[in-house]
Amino acid sequence: MPAQTTRRTLSRQWELLKLLPSRGVGKTAAELTQALNAQGFPVSKRQIERDLWDLYEVFHLECNGASAPYGWKWPRGASVDLPTMGVAEALSLCLMQDAISPMVPAAMLEVLQPRFSLARQKMTALAADQHVASWLQKVRNVLPTQPMLPATIQGEVQEAVHEALLMDRQVRVSYLSIEGRESMDMRLHPLGLVNRGHVSYLIATAWDYEDVRLYALHRIAQAEAMDEPVHRPEGFDIDAFISRGALHFGGEQTIDLRLHINDYLVRVLSETPLAPHQHIDGHVLTATVQDTWQLRWWILSQGDGVEVLEPQELRLEVAQILRRASARYDAQSNTGENGAHHVQPPSK
Repeated sequence: MPAQTTRRTLSRQWELLKLLPSRGVGKTAAELTQALNAQGFPVSKRQIERDLWDLYEVFHLECNGASAPYGWKWPRGASVDLPTMGVAEALSLCLMQDAISPMVPAAMLEVLQPRFSLARQKMTALAADQHVASWLQKVRNVLPTQPMLPATIQGEVQEAVHEALLMDRQVRVSYLSIEGRESMDMRLHPLGLVNRGHVSYLIATAWDYEDVRLYALHRIAQAEAMDEPVHRPEGFDIDAFISRGALHFGGEQTIDLRLHINDYLVRVLSETPLAPHQHIDGHVLTATVQDTWQLRWWILSQGDGVEVLEPQELRLEVAQILRRASARYDAQSNTGENGAHHVQPPSK
């Protein structure tokens, strides 16, 4: 028998053994066939029946032949702990590895590493034989922003922050803010960890203050987990904190936004609204949104595709930024509009 066929047969029969119950009337060949097909093994009921009779001799399986269809199960008292993982579990672990690595303490990642390695090995071994195994080569997650390299985080810093967060302990850090030129020694109370694109932020309070802030991990030069317990602000909830717009760099205030948008954004924002109760009438969009820096960055990124109508304060703010940008281009170039290039939005 060719090696590829032997490997495919062994993988299928191994998964078949894992599907067998240890009690009850057992599972029928039809039920097992359906389960294996769902896991990516294209196999017929007749083939499963042959597999079951082959495995019956080796593992002394029980066949409930009292009535058709027959039910198959493990014999009473048999050990059914098979040291392997299914295709679905292997696929899930491979997809999860990159996503969870920045969020899981190093000690836990070290424990999971053998499982990740086993998952990769299983998917590689089955790639030529199964459609499910080839899924890893067919899916990707792409951020809808200008690509940037991930910020560099010192391993010792990440480990100390993870330890403090896990054990609900304070952490002493040397932190350089985005405006600062020198690091500041701080005592933080870790409350949560959030990934925002390629940047990881520690949610924490500082010293004995109650206001919750964000601290970029890559700006922490040194970190040391302390023995003192964290003082958590009363009622703090990480999901509520995020939903209030903290990760979009703004407060809890909302504004009633009115925009004039071009044809392209009419299509885009009809498919992916800015807010749950957004309304578009012709080219005028209205929505209640959080008043954040992220909103301003998005408006400015649309160029002449967006005009802020209301609120007036935001309209004036955006206009001033655009006038300064225009003045800078005018000062550096005399080509004017004839030398400008209009960038067309991508087709959908």
